[in-house]
Amino acid sequence: MDLMGANKRTNYCGEPRLAHAGQAVTVAGWVQRQRDLGALIFVDLRDRSGVLQLAFDAACPAALFEKARGLRSEFVVMASGTVRERSAKNPELPTGEVELAVEELLLLAKSETPPFEIIENCPTSELTRLKYRYLDLRRPDLQRNLLLRHRITKLTRDYFDANGFIEIETPTLIKSTPEGARDYIVPSRIRPGSVYALPQSPQLYKQLCMVAGFDRYVQLARCYRDEDLRADRQPEFTQIDLEMSFTELPELLDMVEGYIKHLRDALELDVPFPLPRLPYRAALERYGSDKPDTRYGMELFDASETVRGGGFAVFDGALAAGGAVRGITAKGAFAALTRKEIDKLTEFVRGVGAKGLAWARLAEDGTLASSFGKFLPEATMQTLLQTAQAVPGDVVFLVADAKNSLVLTVLGLLRQELAKKLSLIPKGQLNFLWVTEFPFFDWDEDMQAYVAMHHPFTAPTDDSLALLEGDKANVIAKAADLVLNGIELSSGSVRITDPALQARIFALLGLSEAEIQQKFGLLVDAFRYGPPPHCGMGLGLDRLVMQLLGCESLRDVVAFPKVQNASEPMTDCPAPAEEAQLRELGLGFAQTEGGKQG
Repeated sequence: MDLMGANKRTNYCGEPRLAHAGQAVTVAGWVQRQRDLGALIFVDLRDRSGVLQLAFDAACPAALFEKARGLRSEFVVMASGTVRERSAKNPELPTGEVELAVEELLLLAKSETPPFEIIENCPTSELTRLKYRYLDLRRPDLQRNLLLRHRITKLTRDYFDANGFIEIETPTLIKSTPEGARDYIVPSRIRPGSVYALPQSPQLYKQLCMVAGFDRYVQLARCYRDEDLRADRQPEFTQIDLEMSFTELPELLDMVEGYIKHLRDALELDVPFPLPRLPYRAALERYGSDKPDTRYGMELFDASETVRGGGFAVFDGALAAGGAVRGITAKGAFAALTRKEIDKLTEFVRGVGAKGLAWARLAEDGTLASSFGKFLPEATMQTLLQTAQAVPGDVVFLVADAKNSLVLTVLGLLRQELAKKLSLIPKGQLNFLWVTEFPFFDWDEDMQAYVAMHHPFTAPTDDSLALLEGDKANVIAKAADLVLNGIELSSGSVRITDPALQARIFALLGLSEAEIQQKFGLLVDAFRYGPPPHCGMGLGLDRLVMQLLGCESLRDVVAFPKVQNASEPMTDCPAPAEEAQLRELGLGFAQTEGGKQG
């Protein structure tokens, strides 16, 4: 419809207040609902800013009144009139003290009845809403989420621009390089048999920007990883990517911490500074995770020495094999954690690798029930309860295994499960945490070899250089992660630029010259031409917005997300390719069992 002859919108629906009373305004939006009271008709008009009540009464021309009577939910209209004070105010609405006495009404578009009601916290199944995502995005709660995301994006650019960073776009079609996950690949028509990869991160290019002399680089980079999805993971995501020359890890952490403080001040968040810092090994020992959620306690304890030689075969066997016995105490959980609930928790830990779960329940009267008490001397059991800091009303859990790393991982996951089950996680709290002093090497059970925990260009600490060849387990990297409420937001490190040190690292990782050239040749060659010392980090923008809003899933802060099987219900992608497309690319799909293409 041509709007040239109509009034132009002067205000958003969420703007009018009592101070606007008597002013002539024009608003436009979608009909939330229409209430026909006979001599009065009220219409709630909605746009991205909020809702405004439109009023039609006996003073209206008959034609205007009848036009209002014909309005239905999700019709698109433009209304002009005078703002006036409402006789019956609505304190739930920011505009609830005023209404628009409509003098002109233009119907811009009609709507069929939508497949679900456009309301906050819509109870319709998520799959249905994602199929009609363009309607789902009309909901005020989702619109608020995306508007906040937009504001955070602008604040991000403002902060890094003010600190001398240059925004540089890097390619989306790149050569596949090892990054830890499967690549999405794109066949090349021009070079049959060859493929591009979609970047898992701009790692290679941002380091080349440092070689090129752009000493402070930043990019809101689109990244792609072909991996199993979960609530905090999407196959395509946005990363706040940065790299800095002529600096070390402390300055990098300060820069990122300053960014978080910038967001805190602008968004009026409750985040204390400086952000706490916790070494990697301490994080594992206390929380069973290198990205712990510190909004609640329930820290792990080590019971190995307490139960050693106590006569319980499960504990003694694990310790004799060089393992550990560790535990966790659920305070005041006696009533909630019944035997039936403990059985469920036992199945849970078995599902994540444990052989079983030992437990002890202390009733409020001090009575003790335990799955292992009869195997331990009374004195040992009492010492164990003291080690667990258990008092009447508590429940103690223990995990034993020959692998200490497995014990820590299982208890870390059990801690999270207990926090959910016991409703220990506070709402609206933001606990940022730096995890520092990461190991450089990580033992790979499948390969039976040490691999780089981050990537092979991460620099080891100066004190660790003497340990590289003889004590890999204790080599520490110049690396740190930023964690928010138990979710990893970012990972960063100082990069190796010394060719001799890089050659040592490659050798320790068992890489041949051919592998080095194939995987990292471009960067190795570039570093022959005067690379500046540099370090960098990438922060997950989607995860940051999700946590600041207290959302349960990234799908609540991404406009057009994928679901669990990496498909998009709205467009029904991925979809089969046309035969002509495949022929042009020289591709074909093999027939799998059942006659389907695979």
